[in-house]
Amino acid sequence: MSERVAIVAGAGGELGRATAEKLAAAGLTVAGVDRNQEALKELPDGIGREAADPADPAEVLVNTIGTYRLGEALTATPEDLRLMIDVNVGAALRLTQAVVPYLRDRGSGSVVHVAARPGLEPAAGMAAYAVSKAALAHLTRVLDLELRPFGIRVNAVAPQQLDTAKTHPYLAPEVLAHAVVPEAVADIIVYLVSDAAAPVSGAVVPAYGA
Repeated sequence: MSERVAIVAGAGGELGRATAEKLAAAGLTVAGVDRNQEALKELPDGIGREAADPADPAEVLVNTIGTYRLGEALTATPEDLRLMIDVNVGAALRLTQAVVPYLRDRGSGSVVHVAARPGLEPAAGMAAYAVSKAALAHLTRVLDLELRPFGIRVNAVAPQQLDTAKTHPYLAPEVLAHAVVPEAVADIIVYLVSDAAAPVSGAVVPAYGA
């Protein structure tokens, strides 16, 4: 995996930071991108930091950008749906569009998005979020069909619930007991972009926890 470049979008978050660290440890040159410049300062030395939207050449794109909002289908507002779709699906599409010209010129590359279990298995009480993550899972498969002929693999990982400082206040103890730590999801992402996963494309890998 030497001499490969990875962009990690959302590197200021716990999952993005863990992914950037593990990709760097695996031998990739990593650029962490996030809108939060202060959060980027927590990345270790040796990882590039850019407070901007990524559009630079790379061989690997890992998109950990996402947002979450509770709410039942009958109470979801147009704003709820617009926000979930724009952040959880729109960002994934725009980021992919930004890097694909470079990947296509190289004749190879890997893209990994972060989906979620409610996007694969319907869950009550999070309608707009679940719909947006379902759209992301479908987008992953569409991108796979369109980009695989150019040597570009597109996959996603789908946690049920991440165990982060941001989610702790909202999770009941019984839910938190089964949440997945960001480092475990990052390990899956590192595998998906590695040469060992060369046959894997169009997959949405479950990471549901114990």
